[in-house]
Amino acid sequence: MEAGVGLPDAEGARGASGATNARDLRKALKAGAAGAPPHDESSAAETPLPASDAFPAALREALGRRGLSLERVSERLRARGIGVSQATLSSWQRGRSQPERARSLRAVEVLEEILDLPGGALRSLLGPRRPRGRVAPARGEGAALQVLGEDSVVEKALGERFRHFNQETGSLLIHDVVTLGASGTLSNLTTTNVLRANRAGADRALFVLSFDDEQAEPLDIRVTSGRLGEATYLKGLKSLVLEIHFGRELAKLDTTVVSYAVDVSPSREPATHYERWSRANLHEYLQQVFFHPDALPSGCRRYFRDQVGSPPRAQRRISMNDSHSTHVLASRCKPGVHGVAWDFDTGE
Repeated sequence: MEAGVGLPDAEGARGASGATNARDLRKALKAGAAGAPPHDESSAAETPLPASDAFPAALREALGRRGLSLERVSERLRARGIGVSQATLSSWQRGRSQPERARSLRAVEVLEEILDLPGGALRSLLGPRRPRGRVAPARGEGAALQVLGEDSVVEKALGERFRHFNQETGSLLIHDVVTLGASGTLSNLTTTNVLRANRAGADRALFVLSFDDEQAEPLDIRVTSGRLGEATYLKGLKSLVLEIHFGRELAKLDTTVVSYAVDVSPSREPATHYERWSRANLHEYLQQVFFHPDALPSGCRRYFRDQVGSPPRAQRRISMNDSHSTHVLASRCKPGVHGVAWDFDTGE
């Protein structure tokens, strides 16, 4: 499950529950912001990759190290008389297909030269020939791609982990509380997530929060149900990756509750909406937005998107109450993006 905050925001363990140490978290966040490249994959598992994953992982790493876009690589291949589209290169680096024809294998050899790799460094990692040269995405990856689309911020933030993103658990109920400050910018986000294990042994989950404005960075994180295992802010992607441990291994169909809060530095512009995406059916989703008395919106509305970035539909006006807040409660939510948007009066 992912949530998106902003001008828009993005989802989706062992140890005792309780608030984590804010000073240690700031150090971790600072290290992530300063040292992690835009497509950081340093937090991926260190166990050896299966043969089917070795080639795409090595290709992604080489591309990232050279800082070359797929468009640029495609142009360089074409200049050498080898036509390989960006879409094909993207499929290779995701492991959704692999080079098998003579022309494609020749392209791999030239890729090694373009990426300053030793001869055979990539070709030697190719697995056995696949039926029709294509492999279906993993179950969780395919569902996420349906909602996120190709090359999403979430996929870039998670790197290799995106392929098996939270396959061991599924969200049943999510409650987001969004708090805005006096300038109308995001101040705090608090989330409670009830998860159910899809298989025995699940003990942690990943969450990705993305921000529209690069100044809206996480200042402090508190995990009040679960234990924080990772907090990495990828400044280039304006995204925060959290890994939260449950404190025990779950039996199949067992449930657990994860709760966390993130304080955010003020952005340049007031926030205009908050949205959360889900790749699976949710039993219930509740979003509350609290506005500051000095920055009240002129109107609020709820909406739904079939995919991140697609036009909103099913829009409906929603009202505020005396506590300067509004909310939306959705039951039996289908996969997609659920959001609340608001307008600030910019007149004199």
